Amino acid sequence: MAIRPVRMACAAVLGAALAAVPLRAGWTSDVQAKLGRGGYLVNTILACGNCHTPKGPDGRPLAGLELAGGGLSFEFPFYSGTASNITPDRETGIGTWSDEEIKRAITEGVRPNHGRLAGVALAPMMWVNFYKALTPSDLDAVVAYLRSRPAVRSEIPLPVYRREMPRERYPDAEKGFTEADMTNPVTRGAYLATIGHCMECHTPAVDGRTLYERALGQGGKQYSPKMVKGYPPDWPGSVARNIGSDASAGIGSWTDLEIKRAITKGISRDGRALYPPMAFYWYAGLSNEDLNALVAWLRTVAPKE
Repeated sequence: MAIRPVRMACAAVLGAALAAVPLRAGWTSDVQAKLGRGGYLVNTILACGNCHTPKGPDGRPLAGLELAGGGLSFEFPFYSGTASNITPDRETGIGTWSDEEIKRAITEGVRPNHGRLAGVALAPMMWVNFYKALTPSDLDAVVAYLRSRPAVRSEIPLPVYRREMPRERYPDAEKGFTEADMTNPVTRGAYLATIGHCMECHTPAVDGRTLYERALGQGGKQYSPKMVKGYPPDWPGSVARNIGSDASAGIGSWTDLEIKRAITKGISRDGRALYPPMAFYWYAGLSNEDLNALVAWLRTVAPKE
């Protein structure tokens, strides 16, 4: 049975997310703008809740447990674990971490030298090789927003690391982005696709190496219920499709509106439901400007069959 993707109107997604930010007397407009930007990133393109927020049987995130951990669990030969609590709870979350420690975790995958797993690297499913592209102002905004979240006590089992897994470099993240890049729709789209780690799934791998340099966007990565747990019980798994600009194998013949509908509503060009791990629920909150930028960049991904 096909799973209907979780959908929510853009205004509802952002309204629920930003309503949780306590606007305190004395806060400057700059602080409020930073929290707004951080909330937008966390609850749209970064889709942090896709892994870090537990879901009900219908696949919807559970209210009151946003970012409290337990959203998805992973089982791979090299690693078993569950997405952690990233609320400011001091015992089970990241409440004792400094801003710099949170930034290092996001962009370098390094835990602080205190706590239950002091100094142990974060799992490969924390896509720091993409998140390192976050601009300094966006990284500051994300940290500020995480600080503003309600603390939720939720103890997540410790992960099991069976062997070291080196992180693969993603070319656009290594090159980096500037604030000036955001004025060009194509580079803005490249930035969003990078921090959204789109090509982690949509690029094939051979012998454990993802072919970013020669098969970007070609698709083919597979995810099964044995590998990823936390989606509805009837989730059959998925295979990432080709999203290059080839007219037949990719999405080159799709209209802009069809691409946007696929991203935000999980509906393919022919009306079929698409499957997780695409985070449709969160992408529904993307602004039209950002969606236009993503489409503009996708049009530049070289066609590959």
